[in-house]
Amino acid sequence: MRIIPAIDIIDGKCVRLSKGDYETKKIYNENPLEVAKAFEDHGIQHLHLVDLDGAKSKHIVNYKILDLIASRTSLQIDFGGGLKTDEDLKIAFESGAQQITGGSIAVKHPEIFENWIAAYGSEKIILGADCNDTKIAISGWQEESELEVKSFIDDYNKKGISYVICTDISKDGMLEGPSVELYKDILNTTPEIHLIASGGITTLDDLETLLEIGCEGAIIGKAIYENRISLNDLMKFID
Repeated sequence: MRIIPAIDIIDGKCVRLSKGDYETKKIYNENPLEVAKAFEDHGIQHLHLVDLDGAKSKHIVNYKILDLIASRTSLQIDFGGGLKTDEDLKIAFESGAQQITGGSIAVKHPEIFENWIAAYGSEKIILGADCNDTKIAISGWQEESELEVKSFIDDYNKKGISYVICTDISKDGMLEGPSVELYKDILNTTPEIHLIASGGITTLDDLETLLEIGCEGAIIGKAIYENRISLNDLMKFID
């Protein structure tokens, strides 16, 4: 299972939110590159970089930080937040993203997202399936749709999606454990997808559980920043 630390960016700084609420913002480091380098120094190979300013603004904002981390580390970066147009996507890839994550765009403008899948391939485009009480949430989690998460993922799998990041918003940043039953249900419905769990991961036991149920990756945020899981501990999961 891939271990994927998260860096969320607001105003160029490394922050974390609770349940996606911007009012709960906590700054952990004013230098995201420093954080990324610490991950790399401990054998981490992947990074989930989220442009929270972009998610709120509905267009890419923090591409210079993406470019800085991509050019100064060897981390394989998936980038999300505010990617709404072909130009946003072009900027993200030209700034060093290996993959991009699209959530709101897949709900509001599926024709654009499907064109991205066709143009870039399933290895480059990740479906962001963030949900609140099984309903897909969009626009930086500020809006809830009527789409059910399992059918949303299954429909996009039929359209060519292979990688899915699923965050249970009620768990995100709360350090109370991940939504194991939700992930089991998703994998039972669409077993062929590469499911990346996100939200609530707090302990090494959580990671072991996600590995056992078949998750392809796990995104870890606040547990690292709050020293619930050390980077040294994560080395046992890294090849």
